[in-house]
Amino acid sequence: MSALHDPATAIGTVTHYFGHLSVAAISLKEPLTVGERIHIRGHLSDVEETVRSMQIDHREVTAASPGDDVAINVTEHVREHDLIFRES
Repeated sequence: MSALHDPATAIGTVTHYFGHLSVAAISLKEPLTVGERIHIRGHLSDVEETVRSMQIDHREVTAASPGDDVAINVTEHVREHDLIFRES
């Protein structure tokens, strides 16, 4: 595993996946903004995404802080406990 995807460098964790909406609920450890590239990795997941939209409590936001629980649209199935990494 590269240092880039070391669990200690993860910016968040998937807490739930809503398949009918293609939405991942994420608990953040680091800030995240719309437009950033992220990489979602897990035992069965390996997805690169650009954050196109983000919601907190069903309200659109452009940025979120550590400790926030956010929802983002994803193009592929992700799973609970998958880790979120910032892409450079």
